[in-house]
Amino acid sequence: MSIQRKIFWLRLATLIGLCLPAAELAWRWYADELGPRPVTVATHATGDWAVIFLLLSLAMTPLRATFDWMPLVHIRRRIGVAAALYAGAHLLIYVLDQKWNLIVVATEIAKRFYLTIGFVALLALAALAITSTDGWQRRLRRNWKRLHWLIYPAALLAIVHFFIQSKVKIGEAAFAAGLLVWLLLWRVLPPRLRTSFLGLVLLAVGATLATVAFEATWYGLVNGIDPARILAANIDPDLVPRPAQKVLLASVVVIMLVAARRGFAAANRLWTKRYIQRTIPTS
Repeated sequence: MSIQRKIFWLRLATLIGLCLPAAELAWRWYADELGPRPVTVATHATGDWAVIFLLLSLAMTPLRATFDWMPLVHIRRRIGVAAALYAGAHLLIYVLDQKWNLIVVATEIAKRFYLTIGFVALLALAALAITSTDGWQRRLRRNWKRLHWLIYPAALLAIVHFFIQSKVKIGEAAFAAGLLVWLLLWRVLPPRLRTSFLGLVLLAVGATLATVAFEATWYGLVNGIDPARILAANIDPDLVPRPAQKVLLASVVVIMLVAARRGFAAANRLWTKRYIQRTIPTS
């Protein structure tokens, strides 16, 4: 299969995958399967998917480098646009929950800090989605890259919004924060370490410890829980899986997949070399 064909199927599969959560949510809403508070469930679901796709868009560059698979660059834009669309749906359903009263919505956004930062993150994502086309890239030239650096503060604001909105149950927010730390740390590592196993191990340790720190700090500051209890919970087998453990597991999976891909590539090169040596007659 040609590289163009592979890119076509990859883009198509990505588009279908990006649409599936919205289709599934719409069907459940239509079939009255979202429970007694469907608007609230839909609001949370679209917000969750916005964060997931935002993290996935940030993951494309590290995955492309560590797996040495260039086609991934062709789906990064689509995933980023999907994150903005799900964030827009998140706000739209919130407006629906407020009976389309835009004055109330604006007042709530101005009054409530977590809504304010969520709205700012949405504006940043919308700006990035609108200017993600090749045409805007040509118009903005050097300023295009500067503008798209907004993805990092937007991601940070989205995670803080996720934490505050989650209130007591911050497990998923802490997990998302740990993944974001992994993605940001990868970008500040020296280039040689980014694709090395040592670098991936350092990322696993750093992201895992950061997740523990986020969880302990949040429960300590917001809920008044002794951080030592959170630290103990992370080594209690009865409380598996904790957010930090899930971050560690995700990091280990990445390391294993990279090792498998590189091992397969090395074996393929060796087989090809031996095949050539056997088929080319010696003089």
